[in-house]
Amino acid sequence: MPPERAIDGDGPALGLLGPRTRHLLALEFGSKAQFDDPRLEWRRLFSELLGTFFLVLVAAGGGIFHAEGRISLAAAVVAPGLMVMAIILFMGAVSGAHLNPGVSFAFALRRDFPRRRLPGYVIVQLVGATLACLFLDAVFGNVQHLGATLPGPGYANWQALLMEIVLTLGLVSVILGTASAAQNVGAIAALGVGGYISLAGLWSAPVSGTSMNPARSFGPALVSGHFSSYWVYALGPLAGAIIAVGCAYVLRGAALDAISYAAASGRLGADAPPEDAGSQRTSTRGE
Repeated sequence: MPPERAIDGDGPALGLLGPRTRHLLALEFGSKAQFDDPRLEWRRLFSELLGTFFLVLVAAGGGIFHAEGRISLAAAVVAPGLMVMAIILFMGAVSGAHLNPGVSFAFALRRDFPRRRLPGYVIVQLVGATLACLFLDAVFGNVQHLGATLPGPGYANWQALLMEIVLTLGLVSVILGTASAAQNVGAIAALGVGGYISLAGLWSAPVSGTSMNPARSFGPALVSGHFSSYWVYALGPLAGAIIAVGCAYVLRGAALDAISYAAASGRLGADAPPEDAGSQRTSTRGE
């Protein structure tokens, strides 16, 4: 499918746009046909691996430098949000920029994402996180647990667990509300998701480290050998993601509902959703 035709059928107003504008929109938002094409799965998996590598490089690296007193806590928690913002803009149209097993799980649970593709995404996300921490270990050595997320001083595992559940509930809710089906694409998604990650970190990092991402916590735990509290950062985000999917159902209905499609596409109350939206997304059901 040529890029300039990738957004055909997204609304009658797009037919009034010039070829250059349509091409630029296609580059930003991508093609659902390409996102669903099984022949391009290798490209999507590489995109997830690369994106998760950069996210964990910044998040864990910032954690190391903050623990050593080289940067402020604000810098350490805002940097991952800015990185996610950049990743969504440059590769969201390729793989959806999940970067997080909890996010992939939520999309699959909501039936926006083929469940048969979930294991591959989760594996490459964990690999990308591990490679980032191996890089940090090679450059700086095994210091400060390689930026691992741990309960803060004076806080117990159960407190960090509850914090991770609530924080991930908010993160996945933002993602499900701004994503187009199972893709984080466009400036709105980039600003919403990146902004939420930064905001959550600014106030909650002293409690749990603000992971919200099992892959982000897995890389430092594996490479540094510090798994004592990892269960908090695996269970918490998954539980939060499940609750967020339930909230999305209450707020926007089932994934194949027309109102849900319009909301996820940023067109609720503007244009009617494309007539073939249901048929396009039905292909993801039960896969």
